[in-house]
Amino acid sequence: MRAKLSVIIPTLNAETGLMRGLSTLAEGLSAGLIRELVISDGGSEDATLAIAEEAGAEVVTGPPSRGGQLRRGAEMARGEWLLFLHADTMLPPGWADEVLAHLETGRPAYFRLRFDKSGFGASWTAGWANFRSRVCHLPYGDQGLLISREEYDRAGCYPDIALMEDVAMARKLGRRLVPLPVTVTTSADRYTQDGWFRRGARNLSLLLRYRLGADPERLARRY
Repeated sequence: MRAKLSVIIPTLNAETGLMRGLSTLAEGLSAGLIRELVISDGGSEDATLAIAEEAGAEVVTGPPSRGGQLRRGAEMARGEWLLFLHADTMLPPGWADEVLAHLETGRPAYFRLRFDKSGFGASWTAGWANFRSRVCHLPYGDQGLLISREEYDRAGCYPDIALMEDVAMARKLGRRLVPLPVTVTTSADRYTQDGWFRRGARNLSLLLRYRLGADPERLARRY
C-alpha cells in the first residue's frame, strides 16, 4: 500500500529554516506515511534548492507568490492527502502517529502553534493564534494544513495571490477545520526583528483590510 501523504513546502531563500524543518519529517518517512516531498520555490538565490535536491524532494519553480507556489506544489503532488507546511515550521515528536490517526476522519486539520522563543510576546502571540483558529476557524499558514486531495480540489485549490492565501482557504473550509493534538514550532525571527506588538498589530490590520476587500497584492507589498 502506497504512502498517502504529500508534504508541500513553499520556499524563497529559506535555507536556514528549511534545513531544520526537513529534519522533523523523518518520523513520517519511518512510519510509511510520507509518499513524497514537494518543494515549490519562488526563485531562491541561496542554498534552498541544493537542500531540496539533497533531501530527494520534487521541485517545482515559478514566480514568488505563496498562493501560487502552494497551488503549483499541489498540482505536482500525487498523494491522497496533502500537508502544507512553511519552510521554518518544525514538527514535534509523535506527529506522524497523530496524523495517521486523523486521516480516518477525513476532515481538514491544522496544528497548534508555538514559537522558538520564550517570553510574554511569544506566548501571547501563539495563544492568540490558537484562540483565533479554534473560535474563528481561521488558522494561518504557519500552523500547517492537512487536507485530503478530494477536499482540496473541491475547495477550489489555493488562490494564486501573494498574501492571505491561507485565510482564503480557511474561509472555504470553515467549520470542517479541526485542530490536531500536536503543537508545531515556527520561527519568531520576523517578530523579534519588528517587535511582537508591532508585528502582531500589522498582521491584524492586514487581515481586517483583506476581509474588507483590499487587494492582496497591495497588502503583500505592505507586509
